[in-house]
Amino acid sequence: MRARFALPALAAVAALLLSGCVDNTTPADGGSSAPSGGSGITKDDAAAALVPADVASTGKLVIGTDAAYPPNEYKDPSGQPIGWGIELSNGIAAKLGLKPEYQIADFDNIIPSITGGKVDMGESSFTDNAEREKQVDFVNYYNAGILWASQVGKTVDPDNACGLTVAVQSNTVEDTDELPAKIKACTDAGKATIEVLPYSSQEEATNAVVLGKADALSADSPVTLYAISKTDGKLQPAGKSFDVAPYGMTVKKGSELTKAVQAAMQSMVDDGSYGKILEAWGVTDGGIKTITINAATNG
Repeated sequence: MRARFALPALAAVAALLLSGCVDNTTPADGGSSAPSGGSGITKDDAAAALVPADVASTGKLVIGTDAAYPPNEYKDPSGQPIGWGIELSNGIAAKLGLKPEYQIADFDNIIPSITGGKVDMGESSFTDNAEREKQVDFVNYYNAGILWASQVGKTVDPDNACGLTVAVQSNTVEDTDELPAKIKACTDAGKATIEVLPYSSQEEATNAVVLGKADALSADSPVTLYAISKTDGKLQPAGKSFDVAPYGMTVKKGSELTKAVQAAMQSMVDDGSYGKILEAWGVTDGGIKTITINAATNG
C-alpha cells in the first residue's frame, strides 16, 4: 500500500469492522456486486513472449496481495480477493496467457516472498519509492495522492491540523511519514500536537471519524473516496489530494518478467480494458497512459 513500508516485518493486519457504521463488503449471499471492467481481456502474444521460461512453464502467475485495502484490493464474502487492483492483475495474467493464482499475505511479507521466489508479482497498492526499488522492480500503473476526510459539515484543513485527532490505518505512509512530519511542524511552531489514532484496518479508521472519535482520517486518495462513498453521506473530502506518487506492481529485481508485465499492462491501456476497469471502480483520476518501470528513480 502507498503508505506502508516493506522493510521490517510489522504487525499483521486484521480486517475488523465496527458494526453498523461502514460496510466495505459485498452481499452476504456469496455473490459479488463489485464492478467488473476487466472481463474479456485476451492474450497479447508479444507480451506473452517476454515471460521467462520458468514462469511460462507453470501456466500461472502467482500474485501476492494483502487484500485489506478497499477498493484497491480486499476480500469478497467467500474470502477471495477483489478490487480494481485485482482486476488489473487478472488482466495482466490474461495478456500473458497465464492463470492468476493469489496468495493472500500480510503486506510486509509480500516483497520478501517475491525476492525469495515464492510469488511472481505483488499487487497491494505498493507505492514506488527509491528504498523499495533496491529490493524489487516496479511496473508503474497509477498515480495516487493522500486525501483527508471529515464529518459532513465539519471544516478540516490538512495543512492546519494542529490540535486535531486523525485516524489512519497503521503502518501506512500517512501513519509513518505524513502525520509525524505534520506533528513535528506543529510542535516546532509551539502549537498543539496532532493526536494520531492508528487502526489495523481502514474500516476502523473510517468508523472512528463517523463516530466522532477522530476529527478526520488520512488515506490514499482512492481509498478515502471509496470510504466516503460507503458512509451514507456522513463523510466528505477535506481539502484536495496531495503528495501524489506512483503505484506499482512489484516483480523480482532484474527479472525478465518485469518487461512482460509492463508490456501486458501497456496492452491493456492501448486496447481500453485498463480504462474500463478504472471507470467501473470510479478511480479514473489517477490513470496513466504510459506504463513505466521504476518511476521513483527513473522519473
